[in-house]
Amino acid sequence: MYTYILRRLLLMIPTLLGIMVINFAIVQSAPGGPVEQMIFQLQGHGGNNAALTRITGNNSSELITGNDSQYRGAQGLPQELIEKIETMYGFDKPPVERFFEMLGNYARFDFGESFFRNDTVISLIGDKMPVSISLGLWSTLLIYLISIPLGIRKAVSHGSPFDIWTSSAIIIGYAIPGFLFAIILIVIFAGGSYLDLFPLRGLTSENFDELSTLGKIGDYFWHLALPLLAYTIGGFATLTMLTKNSFLDEINKQYVQTARAKGLSESQVLYGHVFRNAMLIIISGFPSAFIGIFFTGSLLIEVIFSLDGLGLMGFEAVQTRDYPVIFGTLYIFTLIGLFVKLLSDLVYVAVDPRIHFESQGR
Repeated sequence: MYTYILRRLLLMIPTLLGIMVINFAIVQSAPGGPVEQMIFQLQGHGGNNAALTRITGNNSSELITGNDSQYRGAQGLPQELIEKIETMYGFDKPPVERFFEMLGNYARFDFGESFFRNDTVISLIGDKMPVSISLGLWSTLLIYLISIPLGIRKAVSHGSPFDIWTSSAIIIGYAIPGFLFAIILIVIFAGGSYLDLFPLRGLTSENFDELSTLGKIGDYFWHLALPLLAYTIGGFATLTMLTKNSFLDEINKQYVQTARAKGLSESQVLYGHVFRNAMLIIISGFPSAFIGIFFTGSLLIEVIFSLDGLGLMGFEAVQTRDYPVIFGTLYIFTLIGLFVKLLSDLVYVAVDPRIHFESQGR
């Protein structure tokens, strides 16, 4: 096992490198980079005043001379100003040099500063992480607590009215996107057309610091209720059906019939024999489910409920071509995903000791 863990850790390096190369090439080739974004702001379309001051030094007369620049919209700006912008964002260097410089910094977990937020990338991620952790952790926990018992019950009562009616409800839940369900929840429960029972935005109230400990806990879950429900409704359907089908497959195997012939109760057969084997496929899918809910599934829910988390920050970074934020969050998300995948393999072995990855040449 130690050899397998070491091998997996070493394989993370080329995997991470390959992902960074591909994404760097794609993002760099996309039009409307940070230089164009700053030119757009300099032309009087708003933006980051601090960054503008760093470039022009409050001297607006720089903006009136001509220029034949390679950048779109740069007409009317002097070449010296364009060079200042390129130097500020590091675009005075060739792409290959920028890439290897980025890799050297990332190896030391130095992600630099945001182009447009006047803060370091690591600080921005730290500020937004609690929101995404709240949504990802609680929604994943709730989905598993609902899906696994429900899937087992459906497998045991396969073909019964309970199985048929719950399958209908699951299909409806699966067909409704999480963001659409979030809008429905707002309309009904958050001061829309009907009730006003839950807050519309944020994870805490304005007087959160003045509340008691129990009051803070209650306020936190009061704000979390609707976003969490919107997350859960879109995620539990697949896991429920996967659990049911996995248990059905195991229940029909010979060792289950043998266990019943020995006089074991249905509970002993189900949880003493079937559960361990049936849960293997559920455990193998945990990393992708967790990472998907934790990071990639948060954008629309965060926008709808005005939650300032990683999903919203990443979306805004892509819009403004804030490369340090884009690559920094990508690097961290990929690293977390690789470690979570390794952790799932270790849990896989803990659930079924018969599995040995070394013997499979993995």
